[in-house]
Amino acid sequence: MYTKFNFLILKNLTFLIVSLLVCQTGYSSNDISTKISHSNSNLQKTIQGKIVDETGLPLLGASILLKDTTTGVSANFDGEFSIEAEIGQTLQISFIGYETKAVIIDSNFLNITLYPSSAVLNEVLIVGYGQQKKSDLTGAVTQLSSNDFKEGINISPDNLIQGKVSGVRVIQSSGEPGAGVDVSIRGVGSIRSGSTPLFVVDGVPLSNSSVSSESPDFGLGNSSAKNPLNFLNTSDIASITVLKDASAAAIYGARGSNGVVIITTKQGKTGEASITVDSYLSVSSVIKKIDVLTANEYRNAITDNAYDHGGATDWQDELFRNGVTQSNNFSFSKKTESGNYYTSLSLMDQDGIVENSTFKRATARLNAEESFFDNKRLKVKVNLTASQIDETGIPNGADAGSDGQLIIHALMANPTQPVFNEDGEYTNFNLNQNYNPMYLLDIYDDHTSTLRVLGNVEASFRIIDGLDYKFNYGVDRSVSERNSTIYPNVTDRTPEGAYVQNNLDSQNTLMEHYLTYNFNVNKNNFEVLGGFSYQKFNFSGTTFSLTGIDDKDTGVAPEYDPGYSGIQNGVSGYAQENELQSYFGRLNYNYSDKYLVTASLRSDGSTRFGENNKYGYFPSFALGWNLDQEQFLKELDNISALKLRLSWGQTGNQEVSNKITQASYSQSASGGYYLYDDYNLINGIVVNRTANPDLKWEVVTQLNVGADFSLWNNRLYGSLDYYNKTTTDAILNIPAEPLSPTTTVWKNIDGKIVNKGFEFSLGSQLISTDHFSWSLDVNGATLDNEVQDLPVSELYSGSVAGPGLSGVAANIYKSGYEAGSFFMLKHLGFDDDGTDIFEDTNNDDVINSDDRQIFEGALPNFTYGINTNLSYKRWDLSLAFIGQTGGLLVNNTNLALNINNIVSDRNVLTEFYEEGASYANTPQLSTLYLEKSNFFRLNNARIGYSLDTTKLNLQWLKGLNFYVSGQNLFTITNYSGYDPLVNSPRATNGNQSIGIDYTTYPSSKTYMLGATLKL
Repeated sequence: MYTKFNFLILKNLTFLIVSLLVCQTGYSSNDISTKISHSNSNLQKTIQGKIVDETGLPLLGASILLKDTTTGVSANFDGEFSIEAEIGQTLQISFIGYETKAVIIDSNFLNITLYPSSAVLNEVLIVGYGQQKKSDLTGAVTQLSSNDFKEGINISPDNLIQGKVSGVRVIQSSGEPGAGVDVSIRGVGSIRSGSTPLFVVDGVPLSNSSVSSESPDFGLGNSSAKNPLNFLNTSDIASITVLKDASAAAIYGARGSNGVVIITTKQGKTGEASITVDSYLSVSSVIKKIDVLTANEYRNAITDNAYDHGGATDWQDELFRNGVTQSNNFSFSKKTESGNYYTSLSLMDQDGIVENSTFKRATARLNAEESFFDNKRLKVKVNLTASQIDETGIPNGADAGSDGQLIIHALMANPTQPVFNEDGEYTNFNLNQNYNPMYLLDIYDDHTSTLRVLGNVEASFRIIDGLDYKFNYGVDRSVSERNSTIYPNVTDRTPEGAYVQNNLDSQNTLMEHYLTYNFNVNKNNFEVLGGFSYQKFNFSGTTFSLTGIDDKDTGVAPEYDPGYSGIQNGVSGYAQENELQSYFGRLNYNYSDKYLVTASLRSDGSTRFGENNKYGYFPSFALGWNLDQEQFLKELDNISALKLRLSWGQTGNQEVSNKITQASYSQSASGGYYLYDDYNLINGIVVNRTANPDLKWEVVTQLNVGADFSLWNNRLYGSLDYYNKTTTDAILNIPAEPLSPTTTVWKNIDGKIVNKGFEFSLGSQLISTDHFSWSLDVNGATLDNEVQDLPVSELYSGSVAGPGLSGVAANIYKSGYEAGSFFMLKHLGFDDDGTDIFEDTNNDDVINSDDRQIFEGALPNFTYGINTNLSYKRWDLSLAFIGQTGGLLVNNTNLALNINNIVSDRNVLTEFYEEGASYANTPQLSTLYLEKSNFFRLNNARIGYSLDTTKLNLQWLKGLNFYVSGQNLFTITNYSGYDPLVNSPRATNGNQSIGIDYTTYPSSKTYMLGATLKL
């Protein structure tokens, strides 16, 4: 995927993309190239030249550096350059994917040809605690550069990898601006702890914990905390590396079971200081509307004219809007002889597609590196980013009960109800479980402000040649305040009004020391790594609440003056900390660049686990064979590169709550007693949690077999992998043994969750000419998931919402079935009277819970991405498609829009009415609401044009690119909900839910116009 022909794509793409990848400076005002610097020496003259590849095609953006100076230029669109130099001096010519070439200046015009790197897999990739050439890798690792990131509104970096890496699935929990994103690598490996990978930003592992609070439940559910990765400006990201197998991820031990995502930010590059300004304006709208009855259709459907209120309202049109987003990014950078710097400032202001929802973010970054002493013996590097995020939320909690939240109220709202009554006030529906959605918006305020700072200092000291000591100290600090208000109202949702302030303070501190030793013995090449890591996490929070507050627009809003009105309802707080102490080592060995061995071991000690299991050990071992280096293949021109890989290793999952290994007590009247004859009850001590000193982390054991190849002079390139990933020692809160002080206890169970499948990534430079190029990359992954040897008969999750469905769960975890399978009645259709027909599995002529069946499953068995880039002269076009097959979704939205809504003054799904369903049908969880989540989507399309700045005669303008982009432009699917790529958090007893869609904030399609200016 990262062979020569990835870089041939650059030849005819826009100046913007090239400059981001090779970090050069662009064009000058003359017809050739930019002068980076010049000398006043009378001996210097203008040296011109042209740089081409081995086929004679120009290399746009190739770097030309005058040796032993900081003078450098970039080749223009035709591969031409001009530089001030002397005859006899040396130029260093470089281009990504090609061998660097030293050229002695012997004339005023130079014709220079670059050739691909001798090893196609020589690209340097970021791995845990270091870098490796891809030809030396033995693990399943995929790295994306800034050129691979899709255009569009990407608030957080996890969106950038969607559809780009095989085996990685990115799912929005909601379409709300800044909402959480579920990222899973190679399936779901845990029942309780989720599947989020470990994110490492510039060498600092993040905690994955929320940095802002959930909203309080005012009777409309809790709105979840936003994505903790929102603080990063995606324009600052240079690369994202995904470590998928245990060989690559085991170096992170107890946190690597779900894979590792390493994010590195940009640094200054060679040349004079460059300035980049990128701005865009976009408009978003709801991706689709749910097909409910219109006012006229509703009038024809009802049997009671009292439900005709005389209006005609499309409540989705009232609630949804065109959301406008503005974004401005400014950065400047430079690489000096001894160091480099990069700094940026970004401002984003996004209006959601639902009224009142907004996301505003300001970020600033400073990355700097400097070298000291002889031959850059000491290097000191600083990475610092700060963000301020302000959000306005809506009453749309994913865990709301049967009467739902904002979106479902809009869908259920009677279309004959007007928004306002004759007095100009919001219409009161006078219903207990359905309210005017616009009124709900009016009485609800939810504002969150979060300040987050992430910074680290890295020092590297070369003790002797090949032996380097590295020190890394990092701090991740966030402070958040969430002010939530529901004003006095005419509904039964907190009618007296309430205000809650939630404050959250978190700090993650990291300190690491490690040594790296590289040495060679004849053809034997060694890299030995050994180190120590200590990380401490502190969390604290406070809550303050009021009830009985004043009406809206009366006096001062409670978030600005909590003492103005209301009755204090409670003050609470908490503080927690946990620590992780680790020792790690790794050996990389290769013989003559043919035979590769990687072995690693990490020992993690965590305060989250029991006294008897404080430390865990996570080994890995991998082999690689570069067959293309063997003599019997070197003579074959059709094979440019071929490597086989085999790896085995273990990683862990410690993502559980703090203190669960320890006993917990409280005072309670239920455990009290009467001490004296006055009959006054004395509170007693109650055991809330049983201690378990043997609790330890979940263990994931993974086997991976893979191959990397490049064929037919790099015309076809890619990777193939088979993996088998097994989770053992799963942590669950299960029924306790008899005579235990509590009914449940936290334990490691003997069951397994097995994920296995096949992954592929294929790419090709289909066409490459002087004026036109076309590349295509395709990736895909299969997934076979199964729960095995569960020590209990089954576990339930995925609570559904709807009238009469309290306590009903849709997900089941049971041995022999896929994690997150569905457990429900099988719907066979409707009889002549429109009554539901369900399958009577036990033939007792009674339909009840005993007739439920298991249906697999929520996880798609095949996911894929298609990415293509075309360029013609100064025009470029990129298209990104994503898709999946083989998965199911419970459409809880349709369940809430059941046919019997018609006889209760509410709206219903058009499909149910047209199918002739009886109004007397009661809502029951069945396959009527179980739908395939298959889809094919044009995830992003972008067309751009790079202006020929040489014709503008402006020396200060080095590049100007205009682009138009679209996101979610079309989706081919039979799914009837808003979006098949969604998962609502509907956990039961802490067991994660999979494949539930409960009227989340819908996704949007977006059209964007932008420009990038380089100075």
